[in-house]
Amino acid sequence: MKKSILFLSIICASGLTMVSIYNTIIDAQSWGSDIPTSIQTARDYFQHVDPRRFFTVAGPVNLILIVLTVILFWKDSVKIRAYFATSFVLYAAIVILTLVYFVPRDLILFTSSIPDHIEEIRAASAQWSHMNWFRSLLGLGGVLISFKGLDIYYKNRTT
Repeated sequence: MKKSILFLSIICASGLTMVSIYNTIIDAQSWGSDIPTSIQTARDYFQHVDPRRFFTVAGPVNLILIVLTVILFWKDSVKIRAYFATSFVLYAAIVILTLVYFVPRDLILFTSSIPDHIEEIRAASAQWSHMNWFRSLLGLGGVLISFKGLDIYYKNRTT
């Protein structure tokens, strides 16, 4: 049971990280390619499907899974507990960064009046793209640290 939760945590975090990287490489480049036209195109697309919904569902699931992992592996070893707790801290930092940094820029990009805020939109687009690499690195770090905790768990079982 506990290994299943850990594997689900790693899968979920890996998925979130890959989608974040995709957003940086594809979506953000598209949004910023020809402002204001590109922003209007993105807004038109988001009227039908908003990819941010994925993050609002998968993000909390990821946090719940890593918390369950920490709880379930608590008695295995301090080292394993520390790795999974570190993954939790990194994933929590992503949520905080999203709320504090990305949501305000999303509001500028996708709700501000385009003619009145073109320079703000350009700045928000560039800031969003650059900082999303950092957010993706936090996710990748969390995934790698979870894998290290998993590795130690299996090494402890064979000794």
